Amino acid sequence: MTSLNQTTPILIAGGGIGGFAAALCLSRKGYKVHLFEQAKEIKEIGAGIQIGPNAFHIFERLGLTDIVRAKASMPLTLTMMDGISAEEVTSIPLDSKFLERFQYPYALIHRADLHRIFVDACAACENIQVTTGIKVTGFDDAGESVTLHTDQGDFHGRALIGADGLWSTIRQKIVGDGAPRISGHVAYRAVLPISEVPEALRTNAMTLWAGAKTHLVQYPLRGGELYNLVAVFHSDKYEEGWDTKGDPDELHLRFRDAAAPVKALLSKIESWRMWVLCDRDPIKNWSSGNVTLLGDAAHPMLQYMAQGACMAMEDAVVLAEEIGSEQQDFKSAFLRYQKRRYLRTGKVQMSARMYGEFYHASGVNRELRNQFLQGRTLDQTLDSMAWLYNGI
Repeated sequence: MTSLNQTTPILIAGGGIGGFAAALCLSRKGYKVHLFEQAKEIKEIGAGIQIGPNAFHIFERLGLTDIVRAKASMPLTLTMMDGISAEEVTSIPLDSKFLERFQYPYALIHRADLHRIFVDACAACENIQVTTGIKVTGFDDAGESVTLHTDQGDFHGRALIGADGLWSTIRQKIVGDGAPRISGHVAYRAVLPISEVPEALRTNAMTLWAGAKTHLVQYPLRGGELYNLVAVFHSDKYEEGWDTKGDPDELHLRFRDAAAPVKALLSKIESWRMWVLCDRDPIKNWSSGNVTLLGDAAHPMLQYMAQGACMAMEDAVVLAEEIGSEQQDFKSAFLRYQKRRYLRTGKVQMSARMYGEFYHASGVNRELRNQFLQGRTLDQTLDSMAWLYNGI
């Protein structure tokens, strides 16, 4: 077997959580990596994200568990409230029984903090090079090598990983399925100091207020210093991208029938950021020769399962395992990687769509949803989570 070529890197397009996770995993396997990011500065936009026990399986493998715990908030419960009547629908304690079942906690973390953890870990690796302020325009796969085309010239590598997100340039040459699917749901997000949250509404929980074609998520970040709010509703508006200034008038109109606690939280925010929620149908193949996809580039999903970042990190570990076992045959490694991943990620994609309808139920459907969840035992609820939280 040919020894690793230390002068020719594996190329990664995209510097989000998935791209840096892949770089770190490949570096740990002894590969040289060159990561390309369009933004001039390496930073993650966004607000809070949720990380389930399956993500901690990844952190444990990479030796990042302690630093993640130090940055994260650990909620006491996952709670669903009826956003119209303000009655509790269900509450899942995240204490001993949850930990006994899944071995790891459920955590809440600022996206920028999780991203920084991976960026710093990569910075400590001599065989990872990062180039920022560069736009990927395409690629060519010559069989023995891959050429990445950018607005600043060409770069050559042994293989290419497209971790360039929902609007992936790499995906279009491999899959060619055009623009993503618009869900018709819009999300507004905001982070505010805990001091601005009414004391009666400050809870150490991940709480979802489910309304008719709307929902509001609230939870603490950074040890309770900050509070994360995400308001989601059905809308005909559409703007490409996801970090656009929101329209408070439309937001409050959509939540006009919401319970008093929901309206109280919404009233505390003067400036929201808005993004349109999009995904794609699951696909079985996202590789071609020495090129493959990862994270949202491969399997973009709606946020209702809180698994986008988790799935990208799982991808990174599995991809590195398969590449590491082959050394030189990237094509075969990429096919094995996607075979291990497509059903699991596809299930999350489709489950997220169903959860969106479940959260936004109205009329009789809303009553049936509440009755169903209120009638479940804790064991039944934990059983239903096992396929996801047991991890890879």
